[in-house]
Amino acid sequence: MTTPSRARAMWYAALVVVLAGMSAFLPRAEPKPAMAAAVTAPSASPIEPELWAKRGPDPVLIAAGDIADCRKSGGKATAALIKHMSGAIATLGDNAYRSGSRQEFADCYDPTWGTEKSRTHPAIGNHEYNTHGASGYFDYFGDAAGQPGAGYYSYDLGAWHIVELNSNCGEIGGCDARSQEGRWLQADLSAHPATCTLAYWHHPLFSSGTVHGNDEEMRPIWRILYAAGADVVLSGHEHNYERFAPQDPSGVPDPQRGIREFVVGTGGESHYPFGAPLPTSEVRNAETFGVLKLTLHPTSYDWVFVPVAGETFTDSGSGACH
Repeated sequence: MTTPSRARAMWYAALVVVLAGMSAFLPRAEPKPAMAAAVTAPSASPIEPELWAKRGPDPVLIAAGDIADCRKSGGKATAALIKHMSGAIATLGDNAYRSGSRQEFADCYDPTWGTEKSRTHPAIGNHEYNTHGASGYFDYFGDAAGQPGAGYYSYDLGAWHIVELNSNCGEIGGCDARSQEGRWLQADLSAHPATCTLAYWHHPLFSSGTVHGNDEEMRPIWRILYAAGADVVLSGHEHNYERFAPQDPSGVPDPQRGIREFVVGTGGESHYPFGAPLPTSEVRNAETFGVLKLTLHPTSYDWVFVPVAGETFTDSGSGACH
């Protein structure tokens, strides 16, 4: 005979067996790992806008001077080039022949190179001053031409500092170091100590051409640029293409600190011949219209002369900034 107390003990034992069997079918909680030491990721500093710009494609500057003449087709041919080239545009003077009048800008320049006016940084030439005060030029380009009566200004393009100057020295009170332009240039270069600097104006200091040749009035400007470590100078006026080796203000080769000059008077007006080449002249062409394309890297530059359709002459290379 089973007593009540013994019956209860047997019931509890059976219950333990049943519960033990059921635990095999219940989900098991995974053991928690030991707490790891906290790791804080370094916070990212905000990226400055100019650093973002440098991460994109390096900027391009397209240049030529002596451009639009309604009596001739060369300006139309070079305009066809630049319409299909990305980049900023620098005109090197004598933009609208023969007098740079409002009418000539409207009739000759505007339908050709003027289609790219919004990305153009112009330079003033001697033909612009055939209209009193170069008023046609200043009216057409507006603020992009700099202050009327001065006609010089600067801007940055990528990592490069770019300076446009007025080489019509007699119209602006001179181009020596003590002139208004000379003092402005020194102050501008001091305020923008870039690794790479390019300047452009109309009349070349150095040229092997026979129509105009060297323009001595720009030597003081070259001295200022040379002292500041500038790298490239562009000019027009002689209607041909000429590339020079880096040189000092006296025209002596200087591969370490010299400035390389390109004469690019190939915008479409006409062609001028060469005489005996200057000692530092490296490449010359007097038969081809076209534009110079400069790719401006943070510490160097590439150049290529792009001829108009149907022509084959070209010139290309690279240089390092000082």
